[in-house]
Amino acid sequence: MISNCTVQRGFFAALLLLTVGLCMSCLQFRRNRIVIGSKNFTESLILAEILAQQIESHTNLQVERRFYLQGTFICQQAILAGRIDMYPEYTGTAVTAILKQKPVGDEQAVYHQLKTEYERRFGLTLGPPFGFNDTFALQIRGDDARRLHVQTILDAVPHAPRWRAGFGYEFMERPDGYRGLVATYGLHFEGEPRVMDLGLLARALHDHGIDLAAGNTTDGLIPVLDLFVLQDNLHYFPRYDAVPVIREQVLEQHPEIASAIDQLRNQINDEQMRRLNYAVDGQHQDVGKVVRNFLSNKSLTHSAVSKDN
Repeated sequence: MISNCTVQRGFFAALLLLTVGLCMSCLQFRRNRIVIGSKNFTESLILAEILAQQIESHTNLQVERRFYLQGTFICQQAILAGRIDMYPEYTGTAVTAILKQKPVGDEQAVYHQLKTEYERRFGLTLGPPFGFNDTFALQIRGDDARRLHVQTILDAVPHAPRWRAGFGYEFMERPDGYRGLVATYGLHFEGEPRVMDLGLLARALHDHGIDLAAGNTTDGLIPVLDLFVLQDNLHYFPRYDAVPVIREQVLEQHPEIASAIDQLRNQINDEQMRRLNYAVDGQHQDVGKVVRNFLSNKSLTHSAVSKDN
């Protein structure tokens, strides 16, 4: 006759084996899976999809997409917590908003400054730069620029008290954003700025909901909506070179990722990024298709690696 003690020991042994098996299965799943995040605007989504398709095409890894994670700080917390392994960032944003420092020197110096600090403080590193600079850009309607003969931010200062301004949520809070901008240029607007999602700013400007917006130089809708980018003649905004931010542990586990994304180095210039943004924002094309066409035209894709692992 089997004792209750023997039955209990058998039950707990079986439970232990099941738990270990499940843990090993989860570990195996995580070991063969990379999670890529993005911020909540089109360009970040496109860059994240480029990273995802490049890794899928050149490695045996599965890629999980966790896109539209709001702004910089949410993405930073997600990658520090290990919820994502990689996301596209901008050097000027990372230095000023995350490190709370000032960019020093040219783009190579800023890249080295950021990479060194991210590795030392966070266990994160930078991938190669994509090749374009998406700096902030104050935009007005093209007909206003021509009528008022406004070309620079300083030219706009006398007109700004009659203008309604619109900015993204993050721009209002970051050290390289609204407060520093108005202090540097002595800007005053008609009432408090409207704060809205980045994706709504260009349309609001075109439709006269606002008269000035802080967008980006690679916005795809700038030429389509006849918007005009004001020259930053006091050089308030630093460079914002797009780079992948990656967990160092992931690169140690999967060195093949480094070689895959290194092929993206300097593959996108400002005009190409503007066209990619327009394809999604202006022509409403599927982002996956836009990215596949881009990588194919750049000869960066090949037959998918076998995923049978």
